[in-house]
Amino acid sequence: MRVLGIDCGSRSTGYGIIDSHEGRQRPVVFGAISLPAKQSLGARLVTVHRQLRQLIDSYTPQVAAVEDQFYLTNFKSVMKLGQVKGVVICTMALADIPIVEYSPLQIKSAVTGYGRAEKQQVQDMVGRLLGLASPPRPHDASDALAVALCHAQVMTTESRIKRGISRTDIPVSPGS
Repeated sequence: MRVLGIDCGSRSTGYGIIDSHEGRQRPVVFGAISLPAKQSLGARLVTVHRQLRQLIDSYTPQVAAVEDQFYLTNFKSVMKLGQVKGVVICTMALADIPIVEYSPLQIKSAVTGYGRAEKQQVQDMVGRLLGLASPPRPHDASDALAVALCHAQVMTTESRIKRGISRTDIPVSPGS
């Protein structure tokens, strides 16, 4: 399965595409869509749509995963983030790509094992899990990869449950 993870932001929207097969993931592409503050919000939203559309056309993800909305203290920031997320959802819907949402706690737990992990911990673990030579940069890209990894883990677990394979059925090598 090819998963597109998206970290919505009004100044930078991260993306990360991974391939997931039988519990193993490998990176395909990752980065961030820069959205200059001097541009109007409308122009930034069009940029998000166009660049996501290019990623979809080039890499054909089967599903998209985004971070669920969380609470911020700045109302204007919440509104801008919501507008970016709306464009992301609309872009996926227009491309017939299902979209799923995960809370920050779910994402951090899936990647680090600790739901309150710091950004640097998430970034380091994403790099390790994907076998990268160094942690992915910028943080928006590593956050997007973390969302994709979270979805891949959920799908792997659901697949094992459907096949009737429990964690105890998975062979463990000596010394583990």
